[in-house]
Amino acid sequence: MNRGTQDPTMARRTKAEAQETREHIIDAAALVFHRKGVSRSSLNDIAQQAGVTRGAIYWHFKNKQDVFAAMLERHRLPTEALSQRAEDPGEEDPLDRFRDLLIDVLQRTVRDPDHRRVFEILFYKCEFTEQTDPLMQRVRESYLDGGDKVRRTLGNAIERGQLPATLNLDRAVTQLHVQMTGLLYTWLLLPDSFDLDGEAADFVDSYIATLRYCPTIAGERAHTPPGGPVSQT
Repeated sequence: MNRGTQDPTMARRTKAEAQETREHIIDAAALVFHRKGVSRSSLNDIAQQAGVTRGAIYWHFKNKQDVFAAMLERHRLPTEALSQRAEDPGEEDPLDRFRDLLIDVLQRTVRDPDHRRVFEILFYKCEFTEQTDPLMQRVRESYLDGGDKVRRTLGNAIERGQLPATLNLDRAVTQLHVQMTGLLYTWLLLPDSFDLDGEAADFVDSYIATLRYCPTIAGERAHTPPGGPVSQT
């Protein structure tokens, strides 16, 4: 092998080691954010937790905000396949894919400690200060992006005749954020107050029923449920 030619096996190993270090730093950051709060955490704290130098962190991330964003992105990825299927105009059953996605988010919060830790950081460890404003801007952008994805998914469901054509998409998105955030916040605060894992499907189905039957969201052409119309009270 020529002296100037890189061993492809070595290159792959080096790349894999770099990715492993990056993931290790994100793990460490989540532990530090959870323990100290985001605003009181520093890159030095993260480096110490990870057992690496600040230089190693700067090799992978620009700053603390970048580490925070990577943490959020990593915990979004497992749901991305379901989300993409629900958003796909060619998906034959977008509403069921959407249902699967929402149930997965709720159940994974119960079953996956790392995923749960990220939600605890978002709900309880992100102080709204001038220092954390760039971090909160990332959260706001994620919220808006999620709303756009939901609108596309519900639009697909309308096209397939699974939801009323008169559905108020803005209210549907707001209702979803309120319901999912409320469920997660309450369960994380009082995990023994209800069985989020066992009742996840029921909670999601109640939201979908609202989209179909509640006139204030579904509109005048709301589907009529078995047993008669749903009360507006």
